[in-house]
Amino acid sequence: MSRVYRLHSTLELPLEDVYDFFDDPDLPEDIEDVDITRRNNTLIISAVSADESISKYTPTAQLKASVTENRVYEEIEEDEDEDSSPVHTTDTAGGPQWGALEEEEEEPPSELVEYACFKGDRETVLQNSTLQYEMFLVLCEIARVAEKGTLTAITCPDDDLEAVRIVDGEDRPASINVVEDPRDDEDSEGVNWRDNEFISG
Repeated sequence: MSRVYRLHSTLELPLEDVYDFFDDPDLPEDIEDVDITRRNNTLIISAVSADESISKYTPTAQLKASVTENRVYEEIEEDEDEDSSPVHTTDTAGGPQWGALEEEEEEPPSELVEYACFKGDRETVLQNSTLQYEMFLVLCEIARVAEKGTLTAITCPDDDLEAVRIVDGEDRPASINVVEDPRDDEDSEGVNWRDNEFISG
């Protein structure tokens, strides 16, 4: 069975983009559909198994995101014919009137946009073991349409370890380094009486 290890995500994208993505998603063959539920400021996307032998009471893998509001400012495009260089007015003494310039500046138009934030480790973002790897593949597709955030993970499809790294919507090279922890050797040489679970205070 394919598994997912060491997942970490900082993905952010507009909530509307998430709904648009699931209007016509290209799902793994083991997932028939997804159920999207919103509970207050939490978005839960659950896998619906294509395998009828899996009981409907079996918890399937789900993606979990927090929903927050961000203020998005519109960019005002200037006419190409106009001089885009700043013009500073000066007083009779020859000094720039910065205060007058600040008063003339208007705040650009903005709106509050709801964002889905898939942030945290595996237990926070990807929950339950049934169809876990398949829902991870769905998360990867979400990461590819997200303009902001990073998704990293170590997966084990077909008994081979693979590293995944997607940054700001683009796949990046990734590798796995196996490092021995020297503390393991230190612990094996003696008993750590301070942390021994069989000794109570």
